[in-house]
Amino acid sequence: MTTSHLNVPQQQVKAAAAQAALPDKTENPLARFERRSTGYALFIAGALAFMCLGAGAIVTVRDGLWTPAVLLIAAAFFVAAYIVLNLSRNRRLIATSDRRLVKWDAAMPELQRQNVNLEVRELTRLLGVEEDQMPDLLSAYIVAEDLALRQIQQEEKMPLLRHVQLGSTHFDAILIEQDMITCIEVSFLVVPDVRQDKIESMLKKIVQAKKNLAEMRLRLKLRLMLVLVTQLTADEEEKLRSMLITRRFSDTPVDIDIRLLDFESLQKIYVTD
Repeated sequence: MTTSHLNVPQQQVKAAAAQAALPDKTENPLARFERRSTGYALFIAGALAFMCLGAGAIVTVRDGLWTPAVLLIAAAFFVAAYIVLNLSRNRRLIATSDRRLVKWDAAMPELQRQNVNLEVRELTRLLGVEEDQMPDLLSAYIVAEDLALRQIQQEEKMPLLRHVQLGSTHFDAILIEQDMITCIEVSFLVVPDVRQDKIESMLKKIVQAKKNLAEMRLRLKLRLMLVLVTQLTADEEEKLRSMLITRRFSDTPVDIDIRLLDFESLQKIYVTD
């Protein structure tokens, strides 16, 4: 199945594989600062060593001492490589430590039920079907969301957490990779349009989640992934793409990654033989 990716630039308001854990209350609260201090001390020492080696190489080249110059330049290169690798390691340590402090929990069943019922009622209105057909639409919606999240997990090659809250903000799923948290929202479309109130609701949620992380003083980045499961004709899907490119979104401080998935294709992959 071909998945469409629409990446909206941040200026126009554009959207992980370790499992987030609850903070360990037995951990030394100064451990994170101790790790960071050691990393910065090594960086300073390495930078000074690099400058000394560079100065020595310049002097030896000026005096025509080519063999010592080559050795000093090689040593400066390896020191520079060490500095880069050490900085990368420190960033991973900080991200790992911060991920353990993220406050997340499973969304309450009442909240999940409320969200699903709202979506199904909107589908009922758009399709013009009777109330007694709501159970069938409810089943289709649940299947569509499940298959879409399976496909995203397959594409990203990372485990995802379903129906969780970051702080007090609920998302259909999240992916966590190093210092990036991707918040996923799934929507089932039967018409080539996404309601503006739904877009605004999703953007408010990601802004609130970003605020929650800032209040926790965590240096993690957020991204919003909007997964649109469609049951449209080719012309309608093209119209939807055009709408997503031209639609004006409200300002948001994060990137948005928009994925289009065809419901029939998902069923062929994961359900039917």
